[in-house]
Amino acid sequence: MQNSPLLSRPVVISGPCSAETREQVINTARALKGRLNYFRAGLWKPRTRPNAFEGVGSKGLPWLVEVQKSVGIPVMTEIANAQHAELAIKYGLDAVWIGARTTVSPFAVQTIADALRGSGITVLVKNPMHADLKLWMGAIERVQEATKGEVWALHRGFSSYGLQKFRNAPMWEIPIGLKAEMPDIQLFCDPSHICGNRELLQSISQKAMDLGMTGLMIESHENPAVALSDSDQQVSPQDLVKLLDKLNIRDLTLDETHITDLRDLRIKMDSIDEQLVELLSGRMGISKAIGEYKKENGLTVLQLSRWREIIKTRKVWSEEMGLPEEFLRGILEQVHKESIRIQSEILNSEKK
Repeated sequence: MQNSPLLSRPVVISGPCSAETREQVINTARALKGRLNYFRAGLWKPRTRPNAFEGVGSKGLPWLVEVQKSVGIPVMTEIANAQHAELAIKYGLDAVWIGARTTVSPFAVQTIADALRGSGITVLVKNPMHADLKLWMGAIERVQEATKGEVWALHRGFSSYGLQKFRNAPMWEIPIGLKAEMPDIQLFCDPSHICGNRELLQSISQKAMDLGMTGLMIESHENPAVALSDSDQQVSPQDLVKLLDKLNIRDLTLDETHITDLRDLRIKMDSIDEQLVELLSGRMGISKAIGEYKKENGLTVLQLSRWREIIKTRKVWSEEMGLPEEFLRGILEQVHKESIRIQSEILNSEKK
């Protein structure tokens, strides 16, 4: 698999969010030819709320076959149940993907895996809607055990409540964790669903490449303004080409020179990490002593005035040291959470 020409970075998967008409599918595919490895189009599009455009269904399968045979591009679509999987195999599609709404259910994934059993079709498994690494891994493993084809992971971000910069929070640590647990998996990124708008696509695509991901799935429509679904996050074929041309694709491999150059810096980093662990251990020791004092004096664990003081002073420190405030706050919140856990455990323990 590593030597496959399809896996020279970045592998590009593109096409409309939804197949709307034969003409739209064929025109978009022709405009994209030569710049992508797979043409994608959603046929079955269950939406968050009813009465929105939910796709043309199996009516669009011949359109994808026409792209495959006449335009000469491998094709894929999303499948959400066993019937979809069976139709994809029947029509000879090159690949399919399992969406985030489906990945959340091991029952649904297993049903699809059973329908794919023994086939050689390539399957991409999107992360579940919420940040659950084990659930994502389990979905991938279920499909790997069934199909003879390639199984790849597709990162599309994670749902979060409230207005955010992104449609789905990237939470890059989750796909990085997946790669650490499953080092042989080919990891793709879906910037369209992370961003929710085309203005952020370039930066997210570059981030995915900087993290060493294999490829990108980006939605492209011949006329995004009139798209029947997710028009804000789709780009024209011309704009997709511009985006791809701007990407800086860095070398994934380290030769002996790189290893030597990085060795001393990594030794220094390891030393600092060791000191950080020692300091955190010492801080938790102090939290334990504070917990004992609060228990003896009938005080509550959470002291909001103290938390406000911590945030205020550490913000000043972050500015002085050139650290992003959000980064430092995230670390402090985790440290404070553990401190509260330790103190709560002490307050609720029985005296010996």
